[in-house]
Amino acid sequence: MIDMLSELWEAISQNYIAQAAFWGWVSAQVLKFIIVLVKDRTLRLDRLVGSGGFPSSHTSFVMSTTTALLLKNGPDSDLFIVSLIFSIVVMYDASNVRLEAGRQAQILNQIVEHFKKRNILVTLKGSQQSLKELLGHTPFEVFGGLILGIAVAYYQYSYIYNGVL
Repeated sequence: MIDMLSELWEAISQNYIAQAAFWGWVSAQVLKFIIVLVKDRTLRLDRLVGSGGFPSSHTSFVMSTTTALLLKNGPDSDLFIVSLIFSIVVMYDASNVRLEAGRQAQILNQIVEHFKKRNILVTLKGSQQSLKELLGHTPFEVFGGLILGIAVAYYQYSYIYNGVL
């Protein structure tokens, strides 16, 4: 079992598509961290793994994967087309559904805070004191993730693999 897992890890870690996906996600998360560090002058380690903000790491992740599939298999590849379709769904979800869910969480948190100020008991189940508000992305944040994901996969293909897979 250990040998099988070791072989699986080795195969995944040497796979161009998996590498592109990983670096697409990591580059977006690190960029978010640096932007908050410079802009707000605060050290927020949660930005290395958290959702929301510029650029969209979900979008960067799926677009680096999609671009890598395009570069490896060509535009007429079924795998590329399926990946592109799922990427569009993820980007739509990030900039619409999750963004609106975050706005609703913001409003609900304001309502809870309003009740607390008037000593009206409001209890949220679990250990969470408020709802997470930073869930989705603006279209600009999604666009940033799209450009970053394409750039990461293209850079990896052109400069690390020298255009040969």
